[in-house]
Amino acid sequence: MASSATKPTEELDRVAIRFAGDSGDGIQLTGTKFTEATALAGNDLSTFPDFPAEIRAPAGSLAGVSGFQVHFASEDIRTPADEPDVLVALNPAALRANVGDLRGGGMIVINADAFNAKSLERAGYAEDPREELRDRYQLVEVPLSTLNREALKELKLGTREADRCKNFFALGLMYWLYHRPLEPTIRWLEARFEGDVLEANLTVLKAGWNFGETTELFPVSFVIPKAKIEPGEYRNVTGNTALAWGIVGAGVQMQRPVFLGAYPITPASDVLHEIARYRHFGVKTFQAEDEIAAASAAIGAAYAGMLAVCTTSGPGFVLKQEALNLAVMTELPVVVVDIQRAGPSTGMPTKTEQGDLMLALYGRNSDSPMPVLAPATPGDCFHTMLEAFSIAVRFMTPVVVLSDGYLANSSEPWKIPDVDTLPRPEVRYRTDPEGFLPYERDPETGARPWAIPGTPGLEHRVGGLESEERTGNVSYLPENHARMVRMRAEKVAGIARELPPVEVNGAKQGELVVVGWGGTHGAITSAVNEAREAGLDVSSIHLRHLNPFPSDLGEVLGRFEQVLVPELNGGQLSRLLRAEYLVPAVSLPKEQGQPFKVAEIRARIDALLGGDAR
Repeated sequence: MASSATKPTEELDRVAIRFAGDSGDGIQLTGTKFTEATALAGNDLSTFPDFPAEIRAPAGSLAGVSGFQVHFASEDIRTPADEPDVLVALNPAALRANVGDLRGGGMIVINADAFNAKSLERAGYAEDPREELRDRYQLVEVPLSTLNREALKELKLGTREADRCKNFFALGLMYWLYHRPLEPTIRWLEARFEGDVLEANLTVLKAGWNFGETTELFPVSFVIPKAKIEPGEYRNVTGNTALAWGIVGAGVQMQRPVFLGAYPITPASDVLHEIARYRHFGVKTFQAEDEIAAASAAIGAAYAGMLAVCTTSGPGFVLKQEALNLAVMTELPVVVVDIQRAGPSTGMPTKTEQGDLMLALYGRNSDSPMPVLAPATPGDCFHTMLEAFSIAVRFMTPVVVLSDGYLANSSEPWKIPDVDTLPRPEVRYRTDPEGFLPYERDPETGARPWAIPGTPGLEHRVGGLESEERTGNVSYLPENHARMVRMRAEKVAGIARELPPVEVNGAKQGELVVVGWGGTHGAITSAVNEAREAGLDVSSIHLRHLNPFPSDLGEVLGRFEQVLVPELNGGQLSRLLRAEYLVPAVSLPKEQGQPFKVAEIRARIDALLGGDAR
């Protein structure tokens, strides 16, 4: 294979590339393979896959465009970048749907063969846009379909089968352009395919690389030096993968079997798929007939002494609420994960949002508090699940984890933790029948005993009717109900005593603090750091514990004159902060199904502090 060293190279600090094409063009696979090669090349990275909501929209239509953006650098980065530097568009619809996001003067690599009259019309173009694009961008027209077919002419493949490989021709070309290693992708292909399919993909991958080396369309290639990162062993993980591993890890660390009850729903289904691979770790997966059955089965598993968990998204989380109220009343340790997506109703299943915070806090009938946690990054999903299970079994309560579609599908290099450093929470079952009362309270946590059915002498009653204090017998006495409601609330509120102090990024007091939660972490942190470098008095706080809040949160917020709360919803956390702490929280809402751009948050910071808005 020719070496790119025969052409000049240019060193860059960072690059953001967006691959785009039809949902049947293998764009997500192309982006994933480029990401894996980039991780192995030693760069820091952040990705953003953007799926079409339609299962299979008409070919060449805007509704069917699939995108994958990968941002990689020689330094620490936290977001997939506001604007791609390079757009690889396999058809006119992909170009039209994405060119508006491209950095001015950026590079566009198009499949020139796809720009025919029919495809242009289907994409909504009244005329060919290429002439106009040449004035604004570096337009590189590659006859990708022709070159792909020519590379495969020796194989006995039909035109349709050959064209399905063109994404790997584009991948090979981008590997050459940015000095990514071919070998990891070659090994993956050899492990997955055989025969003509293997030969075809290997052929076009290498053909794309060699085309980059020999064509005059690319006079230079680009080198991005390795990032200086903390030593250790790393894996590239998505939030859903890390979340699944956290569930498995909780079972290992707590030495208890795990039960996952789930009904398939976007974007949570990948967690079920991933966990099903780990049965040898004592994990049992149950694909239920509906969301209610999944939650009810998990409650039964918790009653039987297992670490029980449900995974779902917003519409399914709504359906689980009555069952979760039963878990509140029976005080059983069930963890439910809501991987939020854009709504209401079915909404936009493949697009991200943070609209379920109020639902998690107040979506059940009566006063039924539950702890609520939210991971901040894809890798943090692992540690959040360990913490959620620890809280559930220590305080004998159901726990909500709020992830989101952006965290679920985006990826980052994740340092594999030393297992010996991970917490090993103690799981205590009641076994002694002497003096046993099913609703006797632990004086430290307020938790009731976890008594496994079938344990001699520990027979007891649980159910949805109000329980008598200590005995668990059904009771309708007003005073008893008031005490039980208060005890359940105090138990959850008491978790705050064990939460770590609020961490402030920047000065501990000043003019402005930006408060976020969930997948907004990268954009907020980047915007605040940029603003501080420009001399603005701004700090940030990122909340992982949303119920209860950390015990010192009010005191920390009180040190700042202004509070800005960016959220992918209509302003739910900002209302909570105003109500709880009487602070002048300013909401920065976004409800577009897309994550925040750094520039959007930076512009609001500048406006509040009188800086130069970008």
